[in-house]
Amino acid sequence: MNQYSSDLLRLLDARGYIHQLTDAAALDALAAKQVVPGYIGFDPTAPSLHVGSLVQIMLLRRLQQTGHKPIVVMGGGTGKIGDPSFKDEARRLLTTDTIAANVASIKRVFERFLTFGDGPTDAIMVDNSDWLDKLEYIPFLRDIGQHFSINRMLSFDSVKLRLDREQSLSFLEFNYMILQAYDFLELSRRVGCRLQMGGSDQWGNIVNGIELARRVDGTEVYGVTTPLITLADGGKMGKTEKGAVWLNEDALPAYDYWQFWRNTQDADVGKFLRLFTDLPLEEIARLEALEGSEINEAKKLLADAATAMCRGAEAAQAAAETARATFEQGQAGGDLPSIRVPPQGMSIVQANTALGFTASNKEAKRKIEEGAVKVNGEKVQSFDFMVKPGDKLSLGQKKHGLVLAED
Repeated sequence: MNQYSSDLLRLLDARGYIHQLTDAAALDALAAKQVVPGYIGFDPTAPSLHVGSLVQIMLLRRLQQTGHKPIVVMGGGTGKIGDPSFKDEARRLLTTDTIAANVASIKRVFERFLTFGDGPTDAIMVDNSDWLDKLEYIPFLRDIGQHFSINRMLSFDSVKLRLDREQSLSFLEFNYMILQAYDFLELSRRVGCRLQMGGSDQWGNIVNGIELARRVDGTEVYGVTTPLITLADGGKMGKTEKGAVWLNEDALPAYDYWQFWRNTQDADVGKFLRLFTDLPLEEIARLEALEGSEINEAKKLLADAATAMCRGAEAAQAAAETARATFEQGQAGGDLPSIRVPPQGMSIVQANTALGFTASNKEAKRKIEEGAVKVNGEKVQSFDFMVKPGDKLSLGQKKHGLVLAED
């Protein structure tokens, strides 16, 4: 472990957030001496962020916890282009109205993780459309574009991989890294921002911004990137059979969010507790050393803490109680996903699809043939089986739902 003098870098290092640093010694000295305003940008490509963005949100939380100032940058401007970094093809272009609606929806999540206000370490939220939308093309090319080498831009991995695969990279997307670099310059001017943070795929964009600030204003700014978070089995963080694990309550029920964390693989428990909870490091060391069935207690603590942080303590408690009633007592917890059916019931095939357990009736039939579908704990073997109000439907060990009567 590195010997940092600032609380910020010591905490980030101890909890596993640091992949790359620009001028670590200078950033460490600055963070030990003064409040460092730092930003991360989030492009509003959907109405909710998902857990793939959670490392970055937690990074802003750690910044605030160590006495510094988080800046949340909503990409209302850059979102009109879309970040091409490590993407196989161009993003679908969003309308201005869709972007505005997505920004409004995403904003709500940050209030769970950060304290906003006017104080020196209070978080602020800005939208880069405030300055990007007003840019005039010729002056921007003359004043900013002159500082970018096409040769160097082509050498960045995010661009190079796309070109090596002979996949199209539009001039529109190619401009993205210039606009992101300009964001850093603009934030250093407007709010004294000295640090940009992001995932490892943002390294090239961050370095561009640092060099631009130095060349144009003579300002020294810094960058931190986080490692790519992969699962112990090599899978991608946040991808499940049901799809993305969304942070907004209206995009994913609290019970499903809690269950995602509860289903963490044994080997990932310690890493996730360090990254995604505020539990003390000594306690985490004890929990990750647990073996056999005892590790399940650590997974429940992870699920409780992560859900409470994102959805609130009440939602976490209700989800945990539903899980306990369902799995430990064999009862039907009230927080489970549900469908409403008429008195005569609904076929087991349709019920699986209606609950979202299967993507199609064809998949539901396959699961029944495999013996993976149960009603009230009993295996179902017929496609014609009818579920009735009051039944509990299960697919495998982890998917459970309730069948309710129509209103």
